[in-house]
Amino acid sequence: MKALVQRVSRAEVRVAGEVIARAGAGMLVLVGVERTDGEGEAERLAERVARYRFFPDEAGRMNRSILDAGGEALVVSQVTLAALGTGRRPSFDLAAPPERADALYRAFAAALAALGVPTRIGAFGARMEVELVNDGPVTFLLEEGGPGRRRR
Repeated sequence: MKALVQRVSRAEVRVAGEVIARAGAGMLVLVGVERTDGEGEAERLAERVARYRFFPDEAGRMNRSILDAGGEALVVSQVTLAALGTGRRPSFDLAAPPERADALYRAFAAALAALGVPTRIGAFGARMEVELVNDGPVTFLLEEGGPGRRRR
């Protein structure tokens, strides 16, 4: 499971021109689910994201987590994070099937909320427009994987 985490001033998701979710200062998390992922990966990745220190402290150093900073999270499913891009066209062979990916994406968001992060979600499988103001810009790719995949 992969999470592309971006520190934002604000973010929102629209479907068919209507805003369906919005977050203020905090983070936008794009989540990609792979075939080998399960509930354990979703929970561990949520824990890492919630405690990942990429918000500035009083000295301007990245020493605070979203929990410390008191921000919000907007979580959006992103199947392209699970794609292989070795040729001229992406392959989605490693991506989880939609029903499994949806369940694990929701499990990730629920685990993040259970840790105390105010969390909103996009619409799984929908054609979404995601708008954000990246604060920094600050963006990190975090992974929680099954056998043979390194944790970064």
